[in-house]
Amino acid sequence: MIQDPLIRILLLPFSLLFGLGVSIRDFLYRQKLLMSVKFDIPVISVGNLTVGGAGKTPHIEYLIRLLMPYLNVATLSRGYRRKTVGHQIVQYWSKADQVGDEPLMFKRKYPEVFAAVNENRALGIPELLQHAPETQVILLDDAFQHRGVKPGLNILLTEFSRPFTRDWLLPSGRLREWRSAYRRADIIIVSKCPEDLHDDDRAKLLAEIKPFPHQQVYFSSYRYLRPYYALNANYPVDLQEDMSVLLVCAIANSDYLRDYLESRVGTVRVREFEDHHYFTEDDLNDIDKAFNELPGGKKIIVTTEKDAMRLELHRERLAQNRLPYFVLPVEVFFHGQDGQRFDLLVKEFLLNFKA
Repeated sequence: MIQDPLIRILLLPFSLLFGLGVSIRDFLYRQKLLMSVKFDIPVISVGNLTVGGAGKTPHIEYLIRLLMPYLNVATLSRGYRRKTVGHQIVQYWSKADQVGDEPLMFKRKYPEVFAAVNENRALGIPELLQHAPETQVILLDDAFQHRGVKPGLNILLTEFSRPFTRDWLLPSGRLREWRSAYRRADIIIVSKCPEDLHDDDRAKLLAEIKPFPHQQVYFSSYRYLRPYYALNANYPVDLQEDMSVLLVCAIANSDYLRDYLESRVGTVRVREFEDHHYFTEDDLNDIDKAFNELPGGKKIIVTTEKDAMRLELHRERLAQNRLPYFVLPVEVFFHGQDGQRFDLLVKEFLLNFKA
């Protein structure tokens, strides 16, 4: 979010123009001049109102782990910043530039899940079902603004430290739509909460969001797991206080991750790139240099699971240089009774679904 009030004021006319376009599109859908397609299979959408950073990917993974023991789960994404177009089936051996980093990560971590990418979800769902007719539930990644599909369950994420209620429309802020668009959500998840979330903070955000009667609000946080070697997951490492870490990431918001590392190791330095950036040879040379300049003898490079999918495009170079690239996995957990309530709501939706 842009912090400088002057810059925000200068960009305000462009935000109003952007908002006008959003309003016209919303009007066309509400008047059914643009149609939303509803499918006779359960479709769960996970998205947000802002540009990146709310934690959609870990929450999709949470749903995969929740549903995979009982149902045949499939994921459909657009494959953001991939170098291909149209419908693509994600294979275990696919590359990030073919299918996108997040869909490839889903497939690598959960090989039994059918994963596909398509810019147009309304066309992608029939295509997916043609290739995987045994599918029993489809998870749509980052589809809150994709109005061409009407999901059976619409989940909206918003960050604890940067909720949509305090944001502005693009380009002066990060909102893709007017704040009022949150009314379309069935579930609102406040993500990236502090681990010691207080009841007062929870109550303040609930009052700020003002959920509609049809909406349920839950609070979640990240739990980081043991880092593993990027070229062989069988070699983990423990983060230690006397360790120096170079954080290499190309994600929308690295603050939460940086805070975690700074609480675990002695020194953290960061090489940050734009979201979903494809690393170049010059980037890797810069990373090499930054790593060599880290203090101390115990030092490693840490990256995210999504970034590891794109770094893998340089696998031979990473193997030759033998630098200690480690991947930091992350999982979502819910606060208090929210996990049980959320799980139950999702299961009830599936049990009561009617084609």
